[in-house]
Amino acid sequence: MGDFKLAETESRFVELIWQREPIASGELVTLCEKELNWKKSTTYTVLRRLCQKGILQNEDAMVTSLMKKEEYMARCSEQMVEETFEGSLPQFVAAFMSRKKLSRKQIQEIQKLIDDYQE
Repeated sequence: MGDFKLAETESRFVELIWQREPIASGELVTLCEKELNWKKSTTYTVLRRLCQKGILQNEDAMVTSLMKKEEYMARCSEQMVEETFEGSLPQFVAAFMSRKKLSRKQIQEIQKLIDDYQE
């Protein structure tokens, strides 16, 4: 699956892109200078790293995501379950529920997901 975890600064960077894509790379440099207090070289270094990870692309000076936020979050969640709970979703849910009580609405939503999956 690959390592999709992002450092906090990378997360803030890619969030800026998800909110504005497609964005011209020059405009991205200006935005990062304003929002993250980054130099041009920092922006391009982080952009290159995220392109290598397959999360972003920079074609013809236009930056877009190859992985939408929802897909990124799903892959990170899968990776966390694999690493922490030996791939066992039931173990993850049990651990989550041992610390936080689910509302009736949350239980109904989870049950609907399971029911839809079984169809």
